Amino acid sequence: MRRLALVFALLMPLAASAGEAEPLAHDQALEERVMQLSHSLRCLVCQNQSIAESNAPLAIDLRNQVREQFLAGKDEQAVVDYLVARYGDFVLYLPPFKGVTLLLWIGPGLLLIAGAGWLGWRLRKRASEPTHKLTAEEHARAMALLEGGSDTSEESRS
Repeated sequence: MRRLALVFALLMPLAASAGEAEPLAHDQALEERVMQLSHSLRCLVCQNQSIAESNAPLAIDLRNQVREQFLAGKDEQAVVDYLVARYGDFVLYLPPFKGVTLLLWIGPGLLLIAGAGWLGWRLRKRASEPTHKLTAEEHARAMALLEGGSDTSEESRS
């Protein structure tokens, strides 16, 4: 039983270190370039995470492709162009300004202008609506109700 505990104690550090990811590139500068560019690329599976943050298999594959492109001597723009050609503009967190992405760029501004216009129209319409003034009798009944008295007039029963 003691031998089993000893073997278990010796193997425990190996099992604990098996879950830690080691950098794939031994060049720290290359790994920093990969991670910096990976933060500006969208994970196509998660969609709300960059490929640097995601652990999805596709994100890992994309990081490996970025690493391979850098090892091949390409600069950041060439790597981005390669990924956009392969996966489309959706892979970029900041899509380029062109006809297809026009709504992404001007949509929030249009919604803000439309909402402000509707609010202004609604406030003007409300201001032009006639207000209902209470008669002296209605005012007296309302005051009686607010003071806790009961309104026993014939008009309130009908």
